[in-house]
Amino acid sequence: MRFARVNTHNGLRTAVSHLGGWIPLSALDAFTGRQLPYRLSDLLDAARRQELAELLDQVTDVDLLDVRLEEAATVVDGGDIWGAGLNYLGHSQDLSTQQPASGPGSYLRPRGCLIDNGGQIELPAQSGRVTAEAELGLVVGQECKNVRGQEWRSVIAGVTAVLDMTAEDVIRENPRYIPWAKGFDTFCSVGPQVVTLDEFDDQALRSTRVSTVRNGEVIASAPVSDMKYDLAFLVEYFSAGRTLAPGTVICTGTPGAAVIEPGDTISSLVEGVGTLSHTVKG
Repeated sequence: MRFARVNTHNGLRTAVSHLGGWIPLSALDAFTGRQLPYRLSDLLDAARRQELAELLDQVTDVDLLDVRLEEAATVVDGGDIWGAGLNYLGHSQDLSTQQPASGPGSYLRPRGCLIDNGGQIELPAQSGRVTAEAELGLVVGQECKNVRGQEWRSVIAGVTAVLDMTAEDVIRENPRYIPWAKGFDTFCSVGPQVVTLDEFDDQALRSTRVSTVRNGEVIASAPVSDMKYDLAFLVEYFSAGRTLAPGTVICTGTPGAAVIEPGDTISSLVEGVGTLSHTVKG
C-alpha cells in the first residue's frame, strides 16, 4: 500500500494507491457511511491499514485523483522528525570523523523546516557551506515506547525518502550545533510517498539503495545494509525512554553528502520508494 499527500484547488488531500491509480480518501466515505480520517498519520496503524485494504477491495467505481509525485506534499503531518548521524562510513569520511561507537549521532528537527517535493531550497546567510544528504526514512505507525529491536516492524508502518540539508560549516565548528544547523527553512524534504512495509521483506529492505544525486551526478550511493546501526537498532534507540507518536519519521543516515550552491538540482533517490528533487534558489 502507498500513501501520498497532494495539494489541490480544494486544499491538501491524502490519497492511497490502488490498481494503478490514486484514490482520495474522501471518495471512500460513500462506501463506509462515515468519514474516514484524512490525516495520513491517523491511517498508519495496522488495524486502520487493514480496514482500508478491505475497503479498497470493494471499490469498483470512483474518481481518481491526479497525483504527480514530483509535486507531492511532504508526507509528514504528525509526530517528530528524528535523525541518525554518521550511520554510513562514507558520510563520516565526508566530515573527517569517526563513527560513534555506542550509537549513532542523533538530532531532533523542527517541522517548520519541511518543504514539499519540487520546492526550492533557500541557502541561509548564516552558512557558507550547505550540504544535502539522501536518506531512507522510517515512518512510525502507532504510538510506541521502549520497542525492542526484534519487534521494530510491529511499530513501523512504512518507509519514505528523505532529503536532509545541513549547514556543514556550522557543525564543523561545533558538533553541538547540529539541531540549529539542520533547522533552517526548506532544509528537509520527506516523501513523496509512504510505502508500507509489506512491500519489503528484510532482505529487500537491506538491499535498497540510497543515493545522493547532484545535477544528474551520483555523489554517494550505498545499500541500507551498509549502515553501522541497522533499522532494528535505530527503532530501539530512538524509542528508548520516550514516546514516539504516529507519523514520526526516523531518518536513518546518509551514504554521503553533496555541497549545494545556487542553481543546483539536488535529489534523494531511494530505490523502490521514491525520488525527491529540488532546485537551489539562485
